[in-house]
Amino acid sequence: VDAKTAVDPGYLKLLLAYEDRRFFSHAGVDPLALGRAALQFGSRGHIVSGGSTITMQLARLMEPRRERSVYAKLRQMVRAVQIERQLGKDEILDLYLALAPFGGNLEGIRAASIAYFGKEPKRLTLAESALLVALPQSPERRRLDRYPQAAHAARDRVLERMVEDGVVSPEDAAQARAAAVACSSSASTRCSQASRTAAAPRRPTRSVATSLGARASRCI
Repeated sequence: VDAKTAVDPGYLKLLLAYEDRRFFSHAGVDPLALGRAALQFGSRGHIVSGGSTITMQLARLMEPRRERSVYAKLRQMVRAVQIERQLGKDEILDLYLALAPFGGNLEGIRAASIAYFGKEPKRLTLAESALLVALPQSPERRRLDRYPQAAHAARDRVLERMVEDGVVSPEDAAQARAAAVACSSSASTRCSQASRTAAAPRRPTRSVATSLGARASRCI
C-alpha cells in the first residue's frame, strides 16, 4: 500500500489526527501523547487513549504478543525507536497500512476497503474513513458483519473527536454519522467470506510488507 497514491487523503488525515498527530515529528515515541494518556487515566479512572504512536502499533503488529503490561508497552517503545532508525516515515506508514487488522482475517487497509465497501481505499467517504480508523483499535469487537452497533458507536466517536479538534466540520460530521454502518451490497459476499475466520498473528510477509518488513525486522 502506497499511502500517497493508493489511499484517500481524507482517511490519512483522520488516521494521523486521531492516532498520532505528531507522527512526522517524533522519533517513534510521543512523550506528550503518553503524558496525556496518563492524565486522562488518572482523572477518569479508565483508559481514554493509549498514547501509542503509529510506529509503536507497527512494532506490536510485527511482534504479536497477547501480553498487556507496562513491560509490553516499554518493549513497544524500544522497538518503535529502532524501527524509526531503519525506515522513513512514509515507509512506516505504508507498512502500518499493510498490516493493520480490521476484523477476522482482514489485514491491511486495501483488503478492508474492498471487503467492506467494494472499493479501493483511495475512494473512501468520510463516514467510511472514520469507521476504518476506528476498527484496528478493537477489530474483533467492532466487526461490521457481527457487531455493527459497536462499529457504529466507534465510528461516531472518531467523528466527534475530529470535530472537537477542528479536523472535520460539524456539518460534514453530521452527514457522515447519518450514513449506515454495514457492508455495501456490492461487497456483502466478500465481507462475509473475508471476515469469517478469527485473525491470525500478523507478520510482514507480503506486498509492501515483504521488503519494508525485512528491513524493520532486523531490529525486532
